[in-house]
Amino acid sequence: MKILTQVPAYLLGLLFIWGGAAYLLHLMPDQPMTGDSAAFMKLFGDTGYMTVIKICEVICGILLLIPKTRALGFIVLMPIVLNILIFELHIAHAPGLGIALTVLNIIGLYLNREKYQGILS
Repeated sequence: MKILTQVPAYLLGLLFIWGGAAYLLHLMPDQPMTGDSAAFMKLFGDTGYMTVIKICEVICGILLLIPKTRALGFIVLMPIVLNILIFELHIAHAPGLGIALTVLNIIGLYLNREKYQGILS
């Protein structure tokens, strides 16, 4: 049962480490985008903001893989995951991976809920 509770952390950790590293090291070609999505991503890319986000994703992914820092990784990653979901729903109009990331992050937060009691009380 203990292995099952670690699955969300490992999945999210590996996904965000891979996604961040692939962006930063140019391991995969950019996905073609049109319309509002293209304008939004062009703004992020041209200002360097996407690089900062991807660095944060890699750091959070590493935090998720280390059991002692897992709770911090989930809580810091939640705004990034919510932004991915909002982008997919309102700008790209194509929900996909953002829903899965949000569900995994919520499960991870719930599994680590005892570590958040200090900030919730």
